[in-house]
Formats: sequence, structure tokens, C-alpha cells
Amino acid sequence: MPPPLIQRLLASDAGLAALLLRVPVGIILAAHGAQKLFGAFGGYGLEGTGQWMASIGLGPGYLMALMAGSAEFFGGLALILGLLTRPAALVSAITMVVAIFAVHIDNGLFLSNNGYEFGLALLAATASLAVSGGGALSVDALLSHR
Repeated sequence: MPPPLIQRLLASDAGLAALLLRVPVGIILAAHGAQKLFGAFGGYGLEGTGQWMASIGLGPGYLMALMAGSAEFFGGLALILGLLTRPAALVSAITMVVAIFAVHIDNGLFLSNNGYEFGLALLAATASLAVSGGGALSVDALLSHR
């Protein structure tokens, strides 16, 4: 049995509902992180993303791209697996808050205007997972029962 603090971090009563949220949100986050880190899926990689981030005032750009890309990519993978779901979801939620206020807020709500609706949806999903945990079908559930 893990120590009490770790036990509380891993435990979840979310059942299967968390799985239905974790997997698609994790896929989306991991794909966006892969764009930033590796230039996958039409992304610009660390150099290009870093230059863009510096141009909007998020500097140093390369470091910010590395941090955002890592939060999305590794956080997304952790959510898919349900491994350390709460911390992964919390870091992802914070990343979405930064994206909303640094990039999208001035464009209004709608995605068609580069607004914040997509970031807000991901923020809501990751905040929910930070509260609920990974649920029944997660690595967290396996670890918490040991």
C-alpha cells in the first residue's frame, strides 16, 4: 500500500467517466505537444514555436515552447494512461489558462476568430480530471490498490 499522501493522490471514485474524458483529451494534448516539441502534425517544432512565443511576449521563447510542449505532450500521455492523473491534469489546466490569456482572450470566444473556446473546453476537462482523478480504468487505480 502506498503512503497516505500518494494514496490520496492516486485514489479516485470517478469510475469509467474519467476514462471517457481522459483518453480523448489526452490524445488532443499529446498531439498539440508533439507539434510544439517535434514539428509533428504540421507543427513548427521547438525553434518555430519558440520564435512565435517570443514574438507575442512569452519569453524566453524556446524555454516557453519547451515547457508548453512538454506539459501538453507528456501530460497528454499521462492522461491517456491515467498515470498521475491529478498532477498531469493540473499542469495541463495551468497551460490552458496561459494559452487563453496570452493568445486567445482578445479574439473573443469563437474558434473561428482564434478565440478561446477550444482552450476553455480543454481547461474545463483538465480541471475536472484534476478534481476527480483517473477513475477505475487507470494506472493510478492499479497503483493505489497495491
